[in-house]
Amino acid sequence: MKKFMDEDFLLESETAKTLFHDYAEKMPIVDYHCHIQPQEIAENRQFDNIAQVWLGGDHYKWRLIRSNGTPESKITGKESSDREKFQEFAKALPKAVGNPLYHWTHLELKRFFDCDITLNENTAEKIWDLCNKKLRTSEMSVQGIISNSNVKLICTTDDPADSLKWHKKIRDDGSCSAKVVPAMRPDAIMRIDAEGYSDYIVKLGKIADIEIKTINDIRQALKKRMNYFGDMGCRVTDHALEYVFYNPADDAKINTIIAKALKNEKISNDETEKYQTVLLTFLASEYSKRDWTMQIHYSALRNNNSNMYSKLGPDTGFDCLATYNCAEGIVAFLDSLNKDNILPKTIFYSLNPADNTMIGSVIGSFQGPGVFGKIQQGASWWFNDSKYGIVNQLTNIANLSILGNILGMVTDSRSFLSYPRHEYYRRILCNFIAKLVENGEYPNDIDYLGKLVQNISYYNAKKYFGFDI
Repeated sequence: MKKFMDEDFLLESETAKTLFHDYAEKMPIVDYHCHIQPQEIAENRQFDNIAQVWLGGDHYKWRLIRSNGTPESKITGKESSDREKFQEFAKALPKAVGNPLYHWTHLELKRFFDCDITLNENTAEKIWDLCNKKLRTSEMSVQGIISNSNVKLICTTDDPADSLKWHKKIRDDGSCSAKVVPAMRPDAIMRIDAEGYSDYIVKLGKIADIEIKTINDIRQALKKRMNYFGDMGCRVTDHALEYVFYNPADDAKINTIIAKALKNEKISNDETEKYQTVLLTFLASEYSKRDWTMQIHYSALRNNNSNMYSKLGPDTGFDCLATYNCAEGIVAFLDSLNKDNILPKTIFYSLNPADNTMIGSVIGSFQGPGVFGKIQQGASWWFNDSKYGIVNQLTNIANLSILGNILGMVTDSRSFLSYPRHEYYRRILCNFIAKLVENGEYPNDIDYLGKLVQNISYYNAKKYFGFDI
């Protein structure tokens, strides 16, 4: 029987151990998609306790605790102390056999706190004291965590109307060891059918110094903001779509739809699709000109629990995967961009693992010269970043595309302690490749395979996005 989470955790052969320990383990981290707050980096926040850094905004953990029957007051409620919330997490976690949260939690305890104690309700007090003592040291400030995790690049997620003042402070201060840049996420301007769209138009217009009434006004405002984001180092964007479609229309039709939205009139699904198709096509053309990468995350049903949404708002753990058929929409959208020579580097992430084979087959139809893996299937995302989900995604890419061209892992996290997710991914990656070698399905060329896992872990992303790191 193997020891729990020893140095060879998830590595099932000597080949896997060699690939990980000699090649992948020490590679730097490029975290090109996350949700951490640049303000906390700029201010080099020092957390008071482990609950703040672990439970403060982590809806993965909130869902786990809720599933154990814990009342919401002891999960997100202001009336409960951080210590009480930590205890509820410690009570729920031991039951989560096979859940990646169990692995991530103990990897984080080992890597950041030199703690090999397994967390449960009986050990919670000891771990609470141990972690909180370490959190008071300079190496556990936000910038200390980033440096000690060997992070070279962080792309935060930022609205086009954001002033980026914290990014400017990070850049001007120069004390953070990692390069921290914005990744533009224009969801608010895309969601013409959402409450608050007209207010957002005013906000975007104000920062761009443009009165927005038409689709061309929106284009001009976004161009100005993209210019500023580019000056601040942006090379990556992101879009959260419920599903992918292609429903084009002319500007006159889009202006009619915008006029309705600005009067807060109801926008139909067809009108939403038309508006979003035109806007996303414009954005893709701009990304292509700027050599930016477009990320598209789709197939998530968000804010399903209306009672809890009214109390807590979005991104609080009440989401699930969707089962839309998006193949036709993806193909039509990519083909339209390709015909007009405006197809940027693009990464698709579907929350539905049933889409893996579809995406893997689609991307092969739109690759372009001069860029390895121009159109990519993104790393296992959200409900899929488990051991099984990662292996499933790697298998799909290996079967249908070029495994050696993929871009590695992202944390997709709101916690600064999530960087061991890259280690988790790399261990699974090395074991996946090693199994093929051990089974005689690939030559035992360790030097070549070692370079390949180093590329997947770090160099591919560095080259693909074009960051100077």
